Amino acid sequence: MRWIKWLAAVVLLLALAAILGLPRLNDFQREGRLVLSGLKAEVRVVRDEKGMAYIHATDENDLIRAQGFVAAQDRLFPMQLTRLFATGRIAELAGEKGKKSDILMRTIGFARQARRHEKILDERTRRIFQNYVDGVNAFISAGKDLPLEFRLAGIKAEPWTIADSLAILYYMGWNSAANLKTEVIAQMLVEKLGEAKARELSPININPDDPLPIVKPRIADAAVRPRLNLAGDAQMMDLLREMEGSLRIGSNNWVTGGALSASGKPVLANDPHLDARILPGPWYPTGLITPQIRAVGVTIPGIPGMVAGRTGRIAIGMTNSYGDAQDLYVETIDPANPANYLEGRKSIPFEAIPETLRIKDGKAPGGFREERIMILLTRRGPVVTGILPDLKSSRVVTVRWSPFETMQPSLGLDRILAARSVQDVRAAIGEFTAIMLNFVFADMDGRIGWQTSGRLPIRSRGDGTFPFAVTDDQDNWSGWIPCEKMPASDAPARGWLGTCNHFTVRSDYPYYYTSHASPSYRYRRLTEVLDQPGKKTVDDHWALQRDEMNVMAREIAPVIAKALLGRPETAALGSLLEKWDFRDRADQAAPLIFHAVYERFAFEVFRDELGDELARAMLGDWYFWQERLQRMVREGESPWFDDQGTTAKEGRNELFQRAALAIIAEAKASGNADPAKWRWGDRHRITFVSPLRREGIGREFFGGGAHPVAGSQETLYRASYDFNRPYDVTVSASLRMVADLGDSDKVLAVLPGGVSGRQFTGHYRDQIIPFMNGEKRYWWFSDREIANHTKTVQTLAPR
Repeated sequence: MRWIKWLAAVVLLLALAAILGLPRLNDFQREGRLVLSGLKAEVRVVRDEKGMAYIHATDENDLIRAQGFVAAQDRLFPMQLTRLFATGRIAELAGEKGKKSDILMRTIGFARQARRHEKILDERTRRIFQNYVDGVNAFISAGKDLPLEFRLAGIKAEPWTIADSLAILYYMGWNSAANLKTEVIAQMLVEKLGEAKARELSPININPDDPLPIVKPRIADAAVRPRLNLAGDAQMMDLLREMEGSLRIGSNNWVTGGALSASGKPVLANDPHLDARILPGPWYPTGLITPQIRAVGVTIPGIPGMVAGRTGRIAIGMTNSYGDAQDLYVETIDPANPANYLEGRKSIPFEAIPETLRIKDGKAPGGFREERIMILLTRRGPVVTGILPDLKSSRVVTVRWSPFETMQPSLGLDRILAARSVQDVRAAIGEFTAIMLNFVFADMDGRIGWQTSGRLPIRSRGDGTFPFAVTDDQDNWSGWIPCEKMPASDAPARGWLGTCNHFTVRSDYPYYYTSHASPSYRYRRLTEVLDQPGKKTVDDHWALQRDEMNVMAREIAPVIAKALLGRPETAALGSLLEKWDFRDRADQAAPLIFHAVYERFAFEVFRDELGDELARAMLGDWYFWQERLQRMVREGESPWFDDQGTTAKEGRNELFQRAALAIIAEAKASGNADPAKWRWGDRHRITFVSPLRREGIGREFFGGGAHPVAGSQETLYRASYDFNRPYDVTVSASLRMVADLGDSDKVLAVLPGGVSGRQFTGHYRDQIIPFMNGEKRYWWFSDREIANHTKTVQTLAPR
């Protein structure tokens, strides 16, 4: 126990130091003059009450250089962490715990691809990135006011490169095209059940705006599909686990035309859903101002410009479109030469790329040890499994990702700052191939639009739902969906556009877009509210982002309540559900009853046919099964309700009762037997943590604490958790923003952490409470309001 007392003493000393002096030790110069090499003229940086910087420059080059410098002042340590993750170097900080992540990142090859991409950038794009990088490096090379976190973590602040920024961009993009788990689960289901039975569980994708929504099963012909046993492959399971814990992307966005706005101008709302638990949060807000540009918005630290916010002419926000840009391929190793793989009768050498991992190790000389790994690639992409033997041959699985094959000289989003119309925004998005997103936007002339980004393959064989078996040298990606055919819209008759990660294409869309999309619940709720007559104020949009109505529960909870009322042991739960208004409020018992019973019911439905492990794997992918199971519940009867492990014939209601009895037993065992005293917010919580202390003693002090959360996976107030680890929130709004183009003074916006990435400083976590409580915070837009809220002024001067 001595080490526990020692650790507690260290934490106490750090706490006292934090109170008495660490804020000063970890701050930086915010006022006066500093030299920034490469500027053509002085740049003025003012900061408001939130610590948010508004950069005033004479031209775009100086503006972006100063943006890099200011981002480094605030966020250099989080930038370093993201770079370590994206480039496969996190083991240098985390030791053995980070090794699997590093192997995955090196295998996928974000850093390799970023170096290739840097070589083809056009002059304008290269200039923008170079100015940003030069600004970051100017702060690092000055060696003054570097974040304390570097010393505490035992790592150094390293020079930044354009390739580092591009690697982060690819890292973001990888997580926006995440249907690999769908492919693996679909393969496992067919191997377990056979094609016909697996077809009954295939994802249902519904577009509520489509009069004939697509519900076709996505199970293709299994005759040529090899048996892979992916669940038994350690590398594949590591890949899925690392993806599960990596950056997660969701979101809501919508834009209303002036006819629906109280101001008479378009209003745009955006709340990107990410894992925002690590302080200060993923987004970095700044004001960017020159004689030609006026913008306030956010970007990912390490990437220049703005990806969500408003300018003097346009407003823009994004969500994940889940366009399917990833495919798995089953490749056959040449039995005559294991260094080769086969395409029909052709034997082709694997490309072999050696990589050296550097792993923190206190026992090694210098504190680090090195391990060499070999990355193998086929023409489609890197090998992501071990050897998968069957009776006839040995196989491996590779992964293919479209952004690696569709690099462009311009990244497109760097042109958002200069865009003056929806047409300009649409053209900029058309050049953005790295991430599959839904953008909504508006301009001062009253026009609104929606456009998807990225490049998606046209698949001549297979549809991306299953691993594709390579049997010849014919590429099943026969081309790319033309930019002008990517899902998009403008001038809708209803007067608004919005997306909630749902299936946005219609049944007459000529191409396969995705089989992995959010259930329709959030978008259906958005439609209910925005289609109501009357103009909407900014406050209405702000409230809608925190709307707790659960449309799925509205359809299913009455069925559950009726089933539970039919048995005395579960009647108390049924009574509470019967009186529920279907809002996932934190201070109510009914939401906890609904989610606990329904999710246990889902497990009971599938566990007998699939087994516990496969059932939990499938249920862990919410998008795979939710619409399908909801349909079964509504229809009332399904062979899946009958438990194959008993001689009785169970139905839907029996399984609901069984699920409720299990929940009641668990509650009694924990000493909480009275369901009337249960509260959703007691179990459904989000915990904000410091990257320096994510768990253990001191986590609460260094982090932002645990907070009860309303909403759920299915509400506009998004607060999602892992199915197999309920109910700790993992995905939630990482920003709430409402931009009214009729308001020339401000943008309504709040973060779940703060502006600064420096532990102990005042703006590291000062927005947590307003974020959780729904309080309003603002980005200032006009010169007058920026001046009214200025707290510090700094001048960056040319050398």
